[in-house]
Amino acid sequence: MLTIHVAEATPETAVLVDGDHVAAVGPYEDLVAVRPEARVRRWSGILTPGLLNPYGPELLEGMYHPDPREAEGFGTEPIPGERAQRIFRADPARRAASARRGVQRLLAHGTVAVAGELRSRAALDAVRRVGLVVGRRPDKLSGVPSLAPAPLVLLPGLMPGGPARFAVFDVPDRAALVRLGPSTCVATVIGGKLVYRAG
Repeated sequence: MLTIHVAEATPETAVLVDGDHVAAVGPYEDLVAVRPEARVRRWSGILTPGLLNPYGPELLEGMYHPDPREAEGFGTEPIPGERAQRIFRADPARRAASARRGVQRLLAHGTVAVAGELRSRAALDAVRRVGLVVGRRPDKLSGVPSLAPAPLVLLPGLMPGGPARFAVFDVPDRAALVRLGPSTCVATVIGGKLVYRAG
């Protein structure tokens, strides 16, 4: 199914998606004129190629992402370090569920790619299931592992024929995205599928 994604603040870079790839990128009016039968998804904010999070192993293997039903015992924020490893040792089955929840948190931050060498089957399966790209991490990393790392790493621009992989953030421009961070994500698309949409 053909779908045009357009964000209010960036109508000049609307994206026509055909299956799992980008069919065209350009002004919204031009795409609608060429493909009037396409379904239209309108978003607030800006449409970008999506983010690379360089801390894949640290976030998906080194942290425990609690289930909301565990809030009383574990809280709601990711648990790092030795405490996470104790949780995994006590109940190895938690590793897969944690990795899936970690991936969902990444998607909710506009992440479409992660970097770093994932070693656990649980993390690899969770990443592959949604189609996150796994890339090489930068030689020098600054900051600490986070769902909102600094600096933000935007992927290269969308191109016709390329993968339909992008995110939409409810901000007026990229400067505001840098200032306010990726928690402003309203939608993430991977492989042409809407894998995250803000409630």
